Amino acid sequence: MKTELDHLADLAGQGRMSRRDFLGRTAALGVSAALATTLAGKAFAQTPVKGGILKAGLQGGESTNSLDPALNLSQVTFSFGKQWGEYLVRLMPDNSLTNMIAQEIGASKDAKTWTIKVRDGIEFHNGKTVTAEDIAATIERHADEKSKSGALGILKNIKGVKASGKEVIVTLGDADADFPYLMADYHLVIQPNGGKDNPNAGISAGPYKVTVNQPGVRHGGERFANYWQGDKMGHADQIEIVVINDATARLAALQGGQVHMINRVEPKVVDLVKRIPGVSIENVSGKGYYPFNMFCDTAPFDNNDLRMALKLAMDREEMLTKILRGYGSVGNDFPINEAYPLFSTDIEQRKFDPEKAAALYKKSGHSGSILLRTSDVAFPGAVDAAQLYQQSCAKAGIKIEIKREPGDGYWSEVWNKQPFSLSYWGGRATQDQMYSTGYVSTADWNDTRFKRPEFDKMLLAARGELDQAKRKAIYHDMAVLMRDEGGLIVPFFNQFIDAAATNKIGGFAKSPIGEMMDGYALGECWLNA
Repeated sequence: MKTELDHLADLAGQGRMSRRDFLGRTAALGVSAALATTLAGKAFAQTPVKGGILKAGLQGGESTNSLDPALNLSQVTFSFGKQWGEYLVRLMPDNSLTNMIAQEIGASKDAKTWTIKVRDGIEFHNGKTVTAEDIAATIERHADEKSKSGALGILKNIKGVKASGKEVIVTLGDADADFPYLMADYHLVIQPNGGKDNPNAGISAGPYKVTVNQPGVRHGGERFANYWQGDKMGHADQIEIVVINDATARLAALQGGQVHMINRVEPKVVDLVKRIPGVSIENVSGKGYYPFNMFCDTAPFDNNDLRMALKLAMDREEMLTKILRGYGSVGNDFPINEAYPLFSTDIEQRKFDPEKAAALYKKSGHSGSILLRTSDVAFPGAVDAAQLYQQSCAKAGIKIEIKREPGDGYWSEVWNKQPFSLSYWGGRATQDQMYSTGYVSTADWNDTRFKRPEFDKMLLAARGELDQAKRKAIYHDMAVLMRDEGGLIVPFFNQFIDAAATNKIGGFAKSPIGEMMDGYALGECWLNA
């Protein structure tokens, strides 16, 4: 209950919840009226302050980064995109949707036709008013087979898009009750003419206008005077993201006052950070996980006996203890955990079994070492994780060769291109969206090359199933199929661990959706007077 109360207090403090709603929500949690009133007084005492330059030091930036939101791969472009970009809807920490550019979204009875009504008076940074045509063009661009958009996998079901006055009509091939959630995908920044003319221009309708774009170095913006929610976001005059991929340098920048917040605090130094005056650790559990990816269509990983041997050679409990220091939970080789609705709790947890792993490895017929690629930027502790896995595999007679790749270029040259590597996923709003983005056969981001027609059919069946019990059963079968035959090794689900100079800034509200307040920290925090 404390976590939920903290979340409600954060929303209230940012002006995103009325006092009446706050009291109603706390009452629903069983909080007494007296305590709720006291909490409300504290929550609503947080008044945003305008002015100053708010800075973040972030891991996850490369010289190859682009402002084209379709190509967003890592944390820096993700967070910066949420400063200059605006979306149709926004996924909130409680997994609800808030309408943004979309005033409302409605469906036909069969959930195959969806109508998006465009909110009046929202302006792009170039002075143009956002129209239904811009929205339709945005969806069309990302749904185009040639787009290379990270959202392409979730948009495969779209068969038609058209603008009509102040509305956009989207026609789907199959029923999808979760369609509005798809529109919250961070790639789907609404751009003039959908970004078809110049996707890299960095023009949208977000709280900040792009002023600095030095990929791999820094990015900056100035407050957009005509932002439609200027009372709720865009408090600082300017925002800046400094790319600091080295964990030690990132922490030093926070401690030295060069930045006000950082992401990706390594679990092994959390206790140290907690002792820094004026700095707080902002950690929260969510849907994110740190996988080891094998290409199912590339030797030697095209042999399921070998894949299973590598899964059984993973000591998950040891990984969780030594790499995440307990800031997470064990994984089970599919990308869904209890943070998702309709999660199945009856799937047997895979355990470390070196003897069985050795037998399956022998059965696979493979001999010689297996190359595993890792990098400091894959996730906090990724190099140590690879080495720990090397040791557990050795107990099964499996030789792992580790190649440590440079951070700059890892996401463009290694991830989704090399057959065995470490990665991270931030999770998605729904199970359907998670599977559609990374594991359906046609997904551009299918980073395990798991391509099974029966899996795709189950996904479509679940998408159109309105009976929640039946839908849960389908998701159960999908999880088991991926767990037993896929190319995904999930040792653990991580917590997002950020750190902020809370003596200097206000408004930081942890979000289980993603790090840095799901990317909105620079837009919603403020510098204290």
